[in-house]
Amino acid sequence: MATLKNKTLFITGASRGIGREIALKAASDGANIVITAKTATPHPKLKGTIHSVADEVIAAGGQAMPIQLDVRDENAISKAVEDAVKHFGRLDILVNNASAISLTPTLETPMKRFDLMHSVNVRATFACAQACLPHLLKADNPHILTLSPPLNMHPRWFKDHLAYTMSKYGMSMCTLGLAEEWRDKGIRVNSLWPKTTIATDAIAVHFPEAIFKASRKPNIVADAAYYILTDENIENTGNVYIDEDILREHGITNFDNYAITPGIQPFPDLYLE
Repeated sequence: MATLKNKTLFITGASRGIGREIALKAASDGANIVITAKTATPHPKLKGTIHSVADEVIAAGGQAMPIQLDVRDENAISKAVEDAVKHFGRLDILVNNASAISLTPTLETPMKRFDLMHSVNVRATFACAQACLPHLLKADNPHILTLSPPLNMHPRWFKDHLAYTMSKYGMSMCTLGLAEEWRDKGIRVNSLWPKTTIATDAIAVHFPEAIFKASRKPNIVADAAYYILTDENIENTGNVYIDEDILREHGITNFDNYAITPGIQPFPDLYLE
């Protein structure tokens, strides 16, 4: 069975939430984790830094390289990737997890917020892929995994938060385009999206408390990501996977352990009918 042992993962937005959980899941296999995020010192309201996650990665059995990174800066991305390859000697997987959110209608979305979402979401996804691709070409079973949704073009998903939807769909468009562009080179490019809301800081801030309580823990996404990243079928590229569907395919049908509040019907995530 394939594992992530000795593989090097470059993960954006890895100081907390889903990025952190993916890092720890891979670390339990003995992977090398490049932990990138903006948070290098403790935040007064948000738990986790690149250094605290690095300690957790090492405790879980992996190797860690924390790098403070603003993914809006393509030069900083290139340097971080080069430093990671120099440190670990290889790069096998890119996980585009960093994301900015503002669920606001058009007149309540300042252009500064619009630019932030498009810079952190779609632009950084493209820039990170661009920086990592030359190194991924040298890897065995290379992957790019992006946390972005299926392209559901029903107008309802645009009308209340147009700017955010455009930026998240841009990430998924990167997946579709890169997958086809690099298919013949053996680089698999996929997206992953949760079937339910995930109990992250973004949900705590932008949604009512009742939705947070009806959410699932971030490790459900990490468990699904693990199956994608250890898949050696070259044909499995260009997909937008749903976490629960992936787990069901691998025989997992009881999701109570992932629930913030067991027994409560989980709240469906955006972009899913």
